[in-house]
Amino acid sequence: MTPVKVVERPMAMAEIKDKAKNLGITAGNMKKTELIHAIQQAEGNNTCYGTTNGTCQWTECCFRPDCLRIRN
Repeated sequence: MTPVKVVERPMAMAEIKDKAKNLGITAGNMKKTELIHAIQQAEGNNTCYGTTNGTCQWTECCFRPDCLRIRN
């Protein structure tokens, strides 16, 4: 996974959309998980957001705080 600035709080949807825009991704009507997966894919990372069931090895991921709260 590409090293990124670690965020200690869940990112707001506006921040996620801004990150997507900077990567050339048009958010349109994408749901949060779909948009984060598109960002992860564009960055060359695993599209793992929301699939970890509360554990994650990627300590540098900017989506980690929010992802860890999701239980499958």
